[in-house]
Amino acid sequence: MLLDKKRLWGWWFFDWASQPYATLLLTFIFPIYYTQAARAHYMALGQSGAEAGASAQALWGYGLAITGIIIAGLAPILGAIADGRGQRLVWVWIFSLFYMLGAAGLWFLMPDGSNLVFAIACFGLGLLGMEFTTIFTNALLPGLAAREEIGRISGTGYAFGYLGGVVALAFMLLLLAENTETGRTLLGISPIFGLDPESRQGTRAAGPFVAIWYAVFMIPFLLWVKEPRYGPPAQSVKTALKGLGTLIAGLRHRRSLASWLLSSMFARDALNALYSFGGVYAAAVLGWPVFLAGVFGVVSALSAALITWIGGHADRAWGPRPVIWGATLVLIGVCAIVIGMSRTSFFGIALAADSRLPDMVFFACGVAIGGAGGALQSASRTMMVLHTTPERATEAFGLYALSGKATAFLAPLAIAVMTQISGDQRLGISPLIMMFLLALILLIWVKPQGEHEQ
Repeated sequence: MLLDKKRLWGWWFFDWASQPYATLLLTFIFPIYYTQAARAHYMALGQSGAEAGASAQALWGYGLAITGIIIAGLAPILGAIADGRGQRLVWVWIFSLFYMLGAAGLWFLMPDGSNLVFAIACFGLGLLGMEFTTIFTNALLPGLAAREEIGRISGTGYAFGYLGGVVALAFMLLLLAENTETGRTLLGISPIFGLDPESRQGTRAAGPFVAIWYAVFMIPFLLWVKEPRYGPPAQSVKTALKGLGTLIAGLRHRRSLASWLLSSMFARDALNALYSFGGVYAAAVLGWPVFLAGVFGVVSALSAALITWIGGHADRAWGPRPVIWGATLVLIGVCAIVIGMSRTSFFGIALAADSRLPDMVFFACGVAIGGAGGALQSASRTMMVLHTTPERATEAFGLYALSGKATAFLAPLAIAVMTQISGDQRLGISPLIMMFLLALILLIWVKPQGEHEQ
């Protein structure tokens, strides 16, 4: 298969355009600001600082759980319909609107916690948009190149996306996000466009900025990526859904695919929860401001871009399964460290009140999460390609999204419930270790070279 380089670059630009939602809004900027605003809200209601932090994390978890249920229910259905009718790009543009509207709505979360529930709803809407557009763009991957090149292309796409996240985050830190103590950005200036640091407008601009970034950098995708034309003529919705039912029912005869879907379900759910709660943890447990979390984000995203690119080449050389194994083991280690560390202790060893060890360790964890997480997602995308065909790719990636979201509500819910019961945010992370271990066990039955439907 000859590479269409312009089409390939257009496809890569989706990762560049969409990554800032994960970098700025899901991990480094908005979760810190959300935690500060939510804590102010709950403390105004009479809760202590620790209680307010736990309440903020619990609300965040319940919001993500509801979003995960919606994604799990709709993803495979939409994928089957899109494959059956030969339409994928139209769904990309529909859910792109969700992405941009949800991101832009985060502007309205005020520092005192006003519009807290509205902000959670907007975040969920944007996250729906990001997840669903990813389903349909991932489904284009099998038709981009020969099978032996898929791992490299997938890894390069993720690495390019991480670089986009770094550039967006750097722009945010240098020109928009204000230090709460000085009211100035990392560049030492007031937030641009006359944004008011007192009402945190520079930080609140993260949502609208991500929406504008997406709109601008999806232009190459719009111009260079066209609807693929292969497979049978368009089917009715009823026929497409019947085919989906047949595929699901046939999973009992396809042990490798079934094992892979279950393995990826636990691994990606745990990883997404780790991403989602990392910023909340840094703000509430370590007391990090948005400013420091942003610097942390730049370091971890740069390392993620490099490690993911290397992972893509390792995927090409040895296949995706060894990459998935290694990345998952690293993430288990990170979870153990996060649970065993606080501002005043490290695995039971008391630390001085002004010790910077927790900050340095968490920076190292960020590098590990970014690199291992990127390599895991890239190799997982390759593994899914090895279990499908170009004609049924959207349906397959719909099932892949289902496997990634079927328990997506469970991971945030388990964290929320564990946090609420224990009153300890560190213990709230503990369910993720079990999920990663289950993923490794199920990976034993996954064929290294995949499995097509017989």
